[in-house]
Amino acid sequence: MNSKTTLAIIVLAAACAGCQRKDAKTGEAPVPAVTAEAPIVFVRTVEKETIPQDAVYASSVQANAINNIAPQSGNRIRKINVEIGDFVNQGQILAEMDKVQLEQAELKLKNDEAELARVRQLLQEGGISQSDFDQLQLAFNVSQSSFKNLEDNTILRSPISGVVSARNYDRGDMYTMGQPIFTVQQITPVKILVGVSESDYTKVKRGDKATVTVDALPGKEFSGTVIRLYPTMDAATHTFMAEVQVRNEKRELRPGMYARVTLDFGATQNFAVPDAAIVKQQGSGQRSVYVYDGDTGTVLLRNVELGRHFDGKYEIVSGLDEGEQVVVKGQTALKSGIKVEVR
Repeated sequence: MNSKTTLAIIVLAAACAGCQRKDAKTGEAPVPAVTAEAPIVFVRTVEKETIPQDAVYASSVQANAINNIAPQSGNRIRKINVEIGDFVNQGQILAEMDKVQLEQAELKLKNDEAELARVRQLLQEGGISQSDFDQLQLAFNVSQSSFKNLEDNTILRSPISGVVSARNYDRGDMYTMGQPIFTVQQITPVKILVGVSESDYTKVKRGDKATVTVDALPGKEFSGTVIRLYPTMDAATHTFMAEVQVRNEKRELRPGMYARVTLDFGATQNFAVPDAAIVKQQGSGQRSVYVYDGDTGTVLLRNVELGRHFDGKYEIVSGLDEGEQVVVKGQTALKSGIKVEVR
C-alpha cells in the first residue's frame, strides 16, 4: 500500500467518525451543553432606622356648626337682608317677618307693665291684696315672654358668625314651615372627621397636632388640632372618628373640600428596606423578601410583616434580623434556594 492510499483511508475514517456523531433523527451534530450562570443580584444589609410614625387620612372639610334660620310658625316675609355667600356676625338681622302680631304683643306688654306699676303702689298703701298683685305680676310675665318669643320669630338673627350657604325664599313669600329661610355655616373654625385605624387607637389623644392639605389649594398646609375622639368604633371598618379642628382665620378652607389629614405619632427605631425589595405574591396579601445567605451563596424567600411606608421604604415589623442581607435588585429571576452572584 502506497502513501497516497494510506492518506485516503485516514481521511475516510475521519469522515465516517464524524457521521457517527451526528443525531440519528436530524442528521445534525449535537450542540454541547451550556452550564446556566448564577443570577446577578444586588443586596443591602438590614439596619435599624428612625421611622416617622405618622399616617395620612382622606376626608372632607366640614363647617364647625350649621344653623337653619326659620320662624316657629308660618308668616309673610317682609324683608331679606342678606344673600348667599355673605358673611354674617352673631346677632346680625337676616330677615324680618310681618310685624302685626309683634306690634299687638308689644302694646299688650306696655299695658300690663303700666297696670303692674299702678297696683304696686296700691299694694304698698294697702289698697290691694298680695294675691291680686301676684296675679297681675304673672300676667305681665306671660306678656313679656310672649313678646320676646314673637320678637325672636319675627326679627330673624344669626345665632353664629359664618357664611350664608342657602336662601330658600324671596321677599314677599309666605313661609310655609318647609325649608328654612336661611342656612348659615360657621367656617372659622372648620372641622374634619378622620377615620383612624384601630391599630392606632392608643397613639391618638386630644391635643395632638395635625397637618391638613386640600386639593383646591395646592402647596398650602394648614395646622389643626385633635379636639375630640369619638367613644365608639366601627365594627365593619375597625376605625374610630377623631375630630380635627382648623382655625381657618383667612376663610380659605370651605365645607366640602377634599382634604388629607396627617397625624404625627412621633418616631420609632425599626428595620426598613427599599420598596424594590418587597416581593408581592399574586393571589394573596402576603409580602416577602429574598434573604441572601453568604455561607452558601443562595437566597431564601422569607415572609415579612410590613409597617409604615415612608421615603420610598417599608418598615419591617417582623421577619428580619439586624445584619441580614436582602436582595434589592434582580429578584425577577430568583427562586428560593438557588445560588446567586452578588454585585
